[in-house]
Amino acid sequence: MIKRIAVVGTGQMGAGIALVAAQSGFDTLAYEPSEKTRARAQAYFEKKLSVTPASEPGSSFTGSRIKPGMTAFCSDLSELEDCDLIIEAIPEQESLKAELFEKLDQIAKPEAILASNTSSISISKLASFTKRPEQVMGMHFMNPVPIMKLVELIRGQQTSDKTYEAVKATAEKMGKVTTTSKDHPGFIANRILMPMINEAFDALQEGLASAEDIDTTLRLGANHPMGPLTLADFIGLDTCVSILKIMGRKPSALLQQYVDAGKLGKKSGQGVFKYV
Repeated sequence: MIKRIAVVGTGQMGAGIALVAAQSGFDTLAYEPSEKTRARAQAYFEKKLSVTPASEPGSSFTGSRIKPGMTAFCSDLSELEDCDLIIEAIPEQESLKAELFEKLDQIAKPEAILASNTSSISISKLASFTKRPEQVMGMHFMNPVPIMKLVELIRGQQTSDKTYEAVKATAEKMGKVTTTSKDHPGFIANRILMPMINEAFDALQEGLASAEDIDTTLRLGANHPMGPLTLADFIGLDTCVSILKIMGRKPSALLQQYVDAGKLGKKSGQGVFKYV
């Protein structure tokens, strides 16, 4: 049974996963080496979880001490050794994830499950960097994690039934609905979503319509909760480019230009739209 969860990386996705895990009653440990990112995530957790400040007795923010339903922080991977499930939520770059999985395999206890929040990278490939491929699988949360109900589960070539059932039960305890995908680039959601986003950028570049009209058409005409350009901004335009390339698709020239200019979407304050 999974009781202690670690989330590696507390950026936009990692912070959301850790928050949901803590709110669902799991002992949660968040690993983040960047002091700036850790401070931002800590403020986010304190606000959302209404915990006491770190300086007060009984605070859950004291190194790696984990309390039920709370979140603790650490900056040393070795502190993840007692966790039952470790969820990787670092940038969508295969080399970074591969290096991390190799390290986690050496640190985590033998029975621990290693999961990746990757939205496109092969789970079987990541599992190959460990000596426990049967205990590795994909756990793809949607953004923003606290609001979106879906978690895509991806089984690698060697993922065991026991691992799959444990991760599925964990996602359901977090209040999520799960779907299961084969280990193919893009899985279910992004295989369908990314070509649509790419096409929206092509339409914008060609002057077919304004960004607002493109998004409004998909929101009201297809009943999407948000338009494809706004969604791309929320995902991160750099992440969209990475996923498209992993899927073997050429990113729209306009999408690539936004990324090259540092306009990455909501997280940078500017994408297709501006964010204050």
